[in-house]
Amino acid sequence: MSETRFHDRVTVSREGGVATVTLDRPDKLNALDMPMFEGIIEAGMSLCDDPSLRAVVLCGAGRAFCAGLDFKSFMALGAGGDMVETMLTPVDGGPANRAQMVAYVWRRVPVPVVAAVHGVCFGGGLQIALAADMRIVGADTEMSVMEIKWGLIPDMTASITLRGLVPLDVAKELTFTGRRVPAGEAVRLGLATRESTEPLAEAQRLAGVIATKSPDAIRAGKRLLNETRHVTEAEALSLEATLQRGLMGKPNQLEAVMAGMQKRDGNFTDPVG
Repeated sequence: MSETRFHDRVTVSREGGVATVTLDRPDKLNALDMPMFEGIIEAGMSLCDDPSLRAVVLCGAGRAFCAGLDFKSFMALGAGGDMVETMLTPVDGGPANRAQMVAYVWRRVPVPVVAAVHGVCFGGGLQIALAADMRIVGADTEMSVMEIKWGLIPDMTASITLRGLVPLDVAKELTFTGRRVPAGEAVRLGLATRESTEPLAEAQRLAGVIATKSPDAIRAGKRLLNETRHVTEAEALSLEATLQRGLMGKPNQLEAVMAGMQKRDGNFTDPVG
């Protein structure tokens, strides 16, 4: 197993094709200060172009997933125009600014990201979790769109992710009240995929299952489902056909068929390009 640290806030460990990304500021419930922002972005970006990557598990060290923004640390840096400009300037010429990128980067990672959530998951922490492809929550999990407490709106991709997971009226209620949602209700509402007594172990198990499938099909499936939610039927059907054309008859697709027929695990090669 290999391990890399980013800004002394985030750890990425690799075992086979699965990367585990750990928010590692447990004394502050993994609250988001500037080094944590930078660490998350760099950790996520480091995984975007890795052809050997099959799945990602995203978790928090200590007693919580992430308590949201560390307001004290940002106030200490100064809350003036320079800080606002730093956080709201697009990163690398893309659509997301620095504040949004800590969540948006998990949508850019081309393989499935499974968030293992325990303890509090508030504000920016919730938006990071919602940007994962699936969320396994522990019984102690509480989720909150907490920005209203600070007189703000959720601005770290919730306009994409929250609206895509729950009905509009539910999104509005959570945004306008900031109330804490317990694990069971989070699953019922659609904020979480399912509850587990051991969310990290379950997330790792799920990532391990995904890692045994054709990486070409897994990556194409994530792209298909992410990019077709709010397009026309014609655009969705066109992308579906384009992606399928890129899979059919290729080595990994043929290997998936043979592995299924022979009742064995597939021996897949890393995607190209």
